[in-house]
Amino acid sequence: MHPFRKAVENRDIAAVEALLADDVVFTSPVVFKPYPGKAITAAILRGVLRVFEDFTYVREIANPDGRDHAFVFTATVAGKQLQGCDFLHFDEDGRIDEFTVMVRPLSAANALAEAMGAQFERIEREAAGAQ
Repeated sequence: MHPFRKAVENRDIAAVEALLADDVVFTSPVVFKPYPGKAITAAILRGVLRVFEDFTYVREIANPDGRDHAFVFTATVAGKQLQGCDFLHFDEDGRIDEFTVMVRPLSAANALAEAMGAQFERIEREAAGAQ
């Protein structure tokens, strides 16, 4: 099992953060602009762990050189079941430098957007405190 998957499944946010490059860029499934930097990415991931229920990775796909991974997952947000995928790129030091998330269906993506919107003041405070 990949260390990222193990950390997320164990809800070990410190281990997840340790895998993030300082210059990581997080691309949200529900917000147009990407979020650059480790502090905001880590804070967003903590927020996701607060809003996702029944989160489970169901498949892991990797390219032969190990620098690109796709982790397919299921979860529930506000009673809506969703399917999604974390697309990760790892830099030459083995840290995540690109983190893109996609989710479906639209009703679940909307529920996720609403739930994360409610978290975003806290996320911004957490990110500011980490810098």
